[in-house]
Amino acid sequence: MKLQVAIDLLTTEAALELAGQVAEYVDIIELGTPLIKAEGLSAITAIKKAHPDKVVFADLKTMDAGELEADIAFKAGADLVTVLGAADDSTIAGAVKAAKAHNKGVVVDLIGVADKVTRAKEVRALGAKFVEMHAGLDEQAKPGFDLNGLLRAGAEARVPFSVAGGVKLATIADVQKAGADVAVAGGAIYGAADPALAAKQLRAAIV
Repeated sequence: MKLQVAIDLLTTEAALELAGQVAEYVDIIELGTPLIKAEGLSAITAIKKAHPDKVVFADLKTMDAGELEADIAFKAGADLVTVLGAADDSTIAGAVKAAKAHNKGVVVDLIGVADKVTRAKEVRALGAKFVEMHAGLDEQAKPGFDLNGLLRAGAEARVPFSVAGGVKLATIADVQKAGADVAVAGGAIYGAADPALAAKQLRAAIV
């Protein structure tokens, strides 16, 4: 299982600092949607230039104009981009077309999709590299939230998947047990007093 750090910071400078601290322990560096909205495509380029050996994941959460938005992100240095699972099939197919042209990949984010299992199978057939079983920050803040629903959906869908939303040292073993290809840790790393140590511990917990 690979480890992905989700950088939900708001400046390229802060993102570069965090990426530099944790890069040796992670496989994928994700630029969160707020970061890309705040800083633009230049943030993608800066991270890829600083860490050319890492997979750079641009969390665009594209909902329309799939081919166009994916194309501009790939040209900026992204290796993976996200399209929302709630988007029309044509939007996902368009992003996949751009990915093939650049030899890159599309991840379909199932945030807000009620039937994640069915949609995961559908978008995989459209060419998604993998799907993201994702609970957003707002959903995580609701009383009683836990990862189990995401893990069950991932295990049942039987397609390559990542898990994002509440992944931390106490839950990463469960993520791996569910068969996830990628564990996405955001606040567990960037919110830690020592992000490098947090990333190192998460990496060590992956067997």
